[in-house]
Amino acid sequence: MEKTLNRVLFTCGGTAGHVNPAIALAQLMHEKNPKTEFLFVGADRGLEKDLVPKSGYAFKTVHVSNFHRSFKPKEIGHNVVSLWNLVRSPAEARAILKDFRPDVVIGTGGYASYPAVKAAAKAGIPTAVHESNMVPGLTTEMLEPYVDRIMVGFEACRQHYKHPEKILVTGTPVRGDFFRLTKQEARAKLGLTDDRPLILSFWGSLGAAGMNRHMADFLALEAEHEPFHHIHGAGKSGYPMILNLLREKGVELQEHPALRVREYIYDMDVAMRAADLVICRAGASTVSELTALGVPALIVPSPYVTNNHQEKNARALEEAGGAVVLTEPESSGQALFQAACAILHDEEKRTKMAKNMAALGIRDATERIYQTILSICR
Repeated sequence: MEKTLNRVLFTCGGTAGHVNPAIALAQLMHEKNPKTEFLFVGADRGLEKDLVPKSGYAFKTVHVSNFHRSFKPKEIGHNVVSLWNLVRSPAEARAILKDFRPDVVIGTGGYASYPAVKAAAKAGIPTAVHESNMVPGLTTEMLEPYVDRIMVGFEACRQHYKHPEKILVTGTPVRGDFFRLTKQEARAKLGLTDDRPLILSFWGSLGAAGMNRHMADFLALEAEHEPFHHIHGAGKSGYPMILNLLREKGVELQEHPALRVREYIYDMDVAMRAADLVICRAGASTVSELTALGVPALIVPSPYVTNNHQEKNARALEEAGGAVVLTEPESSGQALFQAACAILHDEEKRTKMAKNMAALGIRDATERIYQTILSICR
């Protein structure tokens, strides 16, 4: 008889890449047992404070914040507050656990997940952590000695842990929407009526000023002959800038129907399903979507993230033969355009990259994580 989970506590925060896998797992658990109660715990100022309630789940906060590696007066002040939070957050986490009485506590990343997972483990409550990046973050490293299981995205992740017996390769959950359509159905939905390849590019919800400037040069090069369809998500701050840059280059987008610049790509599931090449960063959620769909990628990892984990994510895809990686200093509109052409004008190379990317993908990641959670609760 399958174990019944009555109360499940998720703890996560910092980025959507940490929060969304938890929400996807909660949705599956609700489908399995509509009576299961859920509680999310995160930082009082984190992104999770907005994302979780919007998804319909109860949310409580602990006072927790990260540490900055700087000796500037402002940063020292921040670190003093973080130190105080480190002292008081365990008691807050214990109070939440005593009140909610969860059957299991699941952390999906970010420093906000540390207090509740550690407190649960010390209280004898089953615990698990899901690490969506190729290399474990500081929080996962600190929790490794305490938790029952650590779930990772790829087999290559296993080498980075001191307790391999705790590691299970589950993949990272990807929303079911991404698999709703076939590639041809997705192309039709986007109004693509010819056989030119589709490039999808984006640098995150807020965009990235330097990379958007490169993309303006890229689009201007495409405008000469329009060899591809191209959808670019410029982000809120980048959208007006890229339109102005294109006008300065004499490119009016209404005269080039194959080139589409959007502020935000709301139908990412459709666009990525239809894409023949994705040009992007290497955040954990994006990597999971690329591998699940088997889409070749041209990746410029962000150099501004902790522990340079985006480049480590990207290099893993490159080593597997599914992606080409350019660092930011190596990038320009011309370099990106040439790299894209080298992939899209070589049918054999593109097909091989797609196959290699798909070989890394785990489509049933949410179900695997669910079964892992059940196994530690038996």
